[in-house]
Amino acid sequence: MAENVILNATARAGTGKGAARAARRENLVPGIVYGGGSEPTAINLKFNELIKMLKAGGFLSTLLTLKVDGKDERVICRGVQRNVVNDLPIHVDFLRLSSKSRINLMIPVQFTNEDESAGLKKGGTLVVVRNEVELKVTAGNIPDHLEVDLLNVEIGDTIHMSDITLPEGTRPMITDRDFVIANIGAPKTVDLDDDDDESTEGEAPAAEEGAAEA
Repeated sequence: MAENVILNATARAGTGKGAARAARRENLVPGIVYGGGSEPTAINLKFNELIKMLKAGGFLSTLLTLKVDGKDERVICRGVQRNVVNDLPIHVDFLRLSSKSRINLMIPVQFTNEDESAGLKKGGTLVVVRNEVELKVTAGNIPDHLEVDLLNVEIGDTIHMSDITLPEGTRPMITDRDFVIANIGAPKTVDLDDDDDESTEGEAPAAEEGAAEA
C-alpha cells in the first residue's frame, strides 16, 4: 500500500474573491475540496507547506491525507491555479476519494537483486526505460512501488510491463502495447580499429613518399 502524504489545512468561513484575497494576505493559499458525495469545503493551506510539496514534484499524482481542522480527508489534487507573473500557487482544487475510487497515479519502479543479477555479473548494463509507470488504481489498494527482480535476467533480456505483477484491480494506462520497462545491455567494448586509425593519422602512404623523392 502506498504511504499517504499528509497536508494540513483549515476550513475557510468565507467564499469568493474577497475571502481568497484575505487568505493570501495572511500567507495562505485558498482551495476547495469537492466530490465524495459531500458538499464542497472551502479551505486554506499554509503557503510554505504547499510550495515545498509542489517543488518535490508529482503533486498532481500523489495520494494525500488532507487534515482539515483535525478531520482527515483522503484526496488527490485535481488542479493548481498559479499567478501568471510569478508562477506561485493562488488556488488548489482537491477531489475526495473513497476506498473504491479509481484514479490515475504514477507509481515508481524499483529493481531488486542488482548485485546478484546474472546479466549484470557478466558485465551487462541495466538500461532503465521507465522509472515510473502510470497506473489506474483503486484508492484502497495502491502499490507503493512496482518491483522488478533482476536475479535471473541475462544480457540481452528485455523486461516488459507484462513481466510485472500488479495488485488486483490495477492496470497500466497504456493498453495498446506491452511497453518496455528496462533491459540488460551488452558490455561496452573498446573499438581497436579506431585506435589503429589514430596511430597512422597524418602519415603519407609509402608509394606517395617514393614519388615525392623522385
